[in-house]
Amino acid sequence: MTAVSGQRPTAADPAVAGQGADEDLRALFGQSTAVFASLAGPTHLVEAANPAFFAAIGEERARTGVALQELMPELAGQGFIALLDQVYRTGEPYTGRDVRVVLGAGPHARETYFDFTYEPRRDADGTVTGIRVIGVETTQVKHAQWLMTEHRALLEQIARQAPLTEVLDGMARCIENLAPQEVLVSVLLADSDGGHLRHGAAPSLPDFYNQAIDGIATGEGVGSCGTAAHRREPVIVTDIATDPFWTDFRDLAERAGLAACWSTPILARDGSLLGTFAMYHRTPRVPQDTDLALARIFTGTAALAIERHHIEQAKAAADARARAAHDELAKVVRAERELRAEAEQRAATAAELAARMRAAAAAQAATPRPERCQLGGSAGCTAPAEIKLADSWGDSAWGCPAHAEEAIINVRSVFIANEELGGLVAYLNR
Repeated sequence: MTAVSGQRPTAADPAVAGQGADEDLRALFGQSTAVFASLAGPTHLVEAANPAFFAAIGEERARTGVALQELMPELAGQGFIALLDQVYRTGEPYTGRDVRVVLGAGPHARETYFDFTYEPRRDADGTVTGIRVIGVETTQVKHAQWLMTEHRALLEQIARQAPLTEVLDGMARCIENLAPQEVLVSVLLADSDGGHLRHGAAPSLPDFYNQAIDGIATGEGVGSCGTAAHRREPVIVTDIATDPFWTDFRDLAERAGLAACWSTPILARDGSLLGTFAMYHRTPRVPQDTDLALARIFTGTAALAIERHHIEQAKAAADARARAAHDELAKVVRAERELRAEAEQRAATAAELAARMRAAAAAQAATPRPERCQLGGSAGCTAPAEIKLADSWGDSAWGCPAHAEEAIINVRSVFIANEELGGLVAYLNR
């Protein structure tokens, strides 16, 4: 049976069914966050696309009636046009999961991730006439996964007491990689009285810039960071070229190629200032929700790292003081032992000399003045006896200058007792 000329096609007609399916898809994805585009012919002409598709590729490219490669030339170098050619040629659909897509080119290039499907469109005869692109952007999910991974790694670094500079530098690089648009991160550390900010980490800022702001004061109107530290609240400067906070630093920022700076104070649990966390941009910018979320997360992480560092510093200082005190006590104990040993030795020497004097006094009763020294002890002394010594108990003895000096030094009650000055002269000229 043939259709009557002029008769309207019915829904049972395959061509009509195909058109109806396309219309249903357009209706379904019209206001959806999922991207949808209908491509026609071997050049993949963009027939229709929903707002989410144009939002993903850039509103400035929101037009139809052009080949996809002309609309998005960056896709060719990433293999996506070749995939479309394959689906168009074979009629086999293609599905990608978490596929990396770089949208745009040059400084405006943006890394994104998508789950997508290329489905062939067919006419009534089953011939492929085009391709439907259906996808969901997974960039935020991907970034969230990276964020969790990097954040966990930072927490592990803090837990194993990695150097603070290493933790802060890694954190800055992590944020710079995660931020949806180019960002340059800086962490400044407050000094002990909170009056100045010192360089902590800023891997992507020029060295001359880091050196210039190292040690800036905290205070109202001192750039974004000095003001944020002073106010204890975030300070958002969207255009450095016109903001009064940057009057004194405007030329420096221009030389460094910086146009915006959002700074957040890093506070300890007791509210004291630990430092500031800043995100710089090369063009004037207003922060997005993702930017603020990154700032909140990593400001808290920085606070944890800095507080842990302060605790370790205080502990190290206390340990050093304890070691110094222990060493000093040990030194005092050693000195006391040495003094005690010396005193004991002096006492023994004095007792021995006193005994010699008593023995000499007994001998002197028979011989008033001996020829040889009487103070040489058991070993004896052959030196002439020149000096008479006596003690407070009345004992006396004659000795040579050397042994007489030993007795005078070690026996406190001993004195020179020569009746004439010769003994004193001998002692003085010893």
